[in-house]
Amino acid sequence: MNMCWKILVLLGIILPCGATAQQRILLAEQAEQRIVIVDITTGRITWEWKPSLSNVDSTHWKWFSNPSDVKPVYGGKYILMNASGGGVALIRVADKKTLFYAYAGGNPHSAEIFPDGNIVVVSSTGNYLTVYRVDTLGFRDGYSSRVYIDFGHNVVWDRKRELLWSADRHQLKTFRYNFDRMHPGLMLIDSMPLPGEESHDLFPTLDGDMLWLTNTTHVYKLDLATRRLLQAEAPQKDVKSISSAPGYPTILSIPQEQWWTDAVTDVKGNIVFRQKGWKIYKARWLVTNGFSYSPGDEPGLRPNDNDKVR
Repeated sequence: MNMCWKILVLLGIILPCGATAQQRILLAEQAEQRIVIVDITTGRITWEWKPSLSNVDSTHWKWFSNPSDVKPVYGGKYILMNASGGGVALIRVADKKTLFYAYAGGNPHSAEIFPDGNIVVVSSTGNYLTVYRVDTLGFRDGYSSRVYIDFGHNVVWDRKRELLWSADRHQLKTFRYNFDRMHPGLMLIDSMPLPGEESHDLFPTLDGDMLWLTNTTHVYKLDLATRRLLQAEAPQKDVKSISSAPGYPTILSIPQEQWWTDAVTDVKGNIVFRQKGWKIYKARWLVTNGFSYSPGDEPGLRPNDNDKVR
């Protein structure tokens, strides 16, 4: 480890020296079945969400066991999460209110939000994508539709091309969203073969027109203009999540035991954050994602939803 790094022994936290203020990461943390935001300059939790501390009905808490992905949306004012227990949720950061949640089942591994506020979830063992009409008053009672995908683990909205990208077991697929707010659906447009097996994370690099792609053996950058895969300079095996942004180090979640880790590292193996006893599945920088979402976007709430949402 680089000698400039400082160790907060009493807290069991390791942080990089020289980290600047408000370098925050968003974590799917399974030891306590929660989503957390951590300031890596101090190692402190600045925000936390659990179904048991929210407006989620107690009979549905189990839907949110083992959080499996987490994304900042709408300029970081909201969090989109899903869990292997079957659930997906859109959460407002300011008051931790769950604006929408539903049960997708089939081991959800990622979710994405469309420009009209509807949500798609990909379920890995279920082998399907589920598209939900999001109504912050109706909650789980709205319309949904499904499309088959083999062992899907990821979804990314490309606002420039108006396409949904998803890498399945061994193919990269693109889907067209129908932009039907009341009856949302997807149509498969194209697919291309991918090297290796069991694609896992797919996420914008936020620096150029590219996506990160991981599988069981490699990490790639996908150039969307040419659809060329470039092998990345990063640890190659079993990367569960990868996240980057201009001015930030690229961070990785790589399992230490089974599928989780207590540390987030950079591509050289340096520890960016560690907390003993935690079970981190995925880690994302809490930054604006201009690849997927337009500046100034807000959820498609109906009048007075802020007062009426349960």
